[in-house]
Amino acid sequence: MVSVVIPTSNSAATLPAALSALVPAAADGLVREVILVDHASSDQTFAIADAMGCEVINGPAARGERLLVGAQKARCSALLFLHADSVLAPGFEREVRHCLETWESQGRFDQQAAVFRTLHEGYGFRPRLSERLADLRASVLGLAYGESGLLISRRFYDALGGHRPLALMEDVDLTRRIGPRRLVTLRSGAYAIAGTREPETPLRAERRRQLIPWLLGVRSERLPG
Repeated sequence: MVSVVIPTSNSAATLPAALSALVPAAADGLVREVILVDHASSDQTFAIADAMGCEVINGPAARGERLLVGAQKARCSALLFLHADSVLAPGFEREVRHCLETWESQGRFDQQAAVFRTLHEGYGFRPRLSERLADLRASVLGLAYGESGLLISRRFYDALGGHRPLALMEDVDLTRRIGPRRLVTLRSGAYAIAGTREPETPLRAERRRQLIPWLLGVRSERLPG
C-alpha cells in the first residue's frame, strides 16, 4: 500500500532507529518498500540499508531532488516521505492504514495529505511549546517540516508537481502547495533522534531566516538549490 522514501547522506548514526520503527508496518503489509535516495555516503549507510532490506539509489545533493527521484522510483499508490533521523511512534501503522482507508471511502484519496505530530525529546516548557507551535503551523498555515513526515497519494503528489529541486525548505514548499485545508495532522507522532542535530549550521541558519518570507508566500532567490 505504501512506499517509504528516505533521503540519506552519511546517515548511519540515525538510520537504524528510523528503519526499525517501520518494521511493524512492513510486517502487517502496510509498508511494501523502503527506498533510500543517497548522496555521497561514505559511512555504513549502505550496509545498514542492505541489512534492513531497503532499496538504495544514488541521488543528487539537493534533498528536494532526492525526494523527487525516490517518488518516481516508488511503486505504491501512497507515498510516505521521512527524514533519516525521524522516528515514528509505535502504533503509527494503524492510524496510517485507517487514514488511507477513510480517504478512499470518502473519495478524498487524491485530495488530501497528512503529517505526524511533532515530538521533541526532553522535559519542560520549551520542548512542549516547540511541539505545539509546529503543530499549529501545520494545521493553521499548512506548513510542515520534513521531520514530521508526509503521507500523500502518488496521484496527488504528481498533480502538485512533487518536490522542487531545493537544497532546503523543500518540505515547507510542498506543504504550502498542499494548503491547510488539504493537510491533516495525525494523532501519531514523529520525533528527531536526540543529539543528531547540530546547534547551528549555515543551512539551518538560512532555513530559519527564510521561514518568515515563506510564511508570507515570498520565495527568496537566495535559497540554494
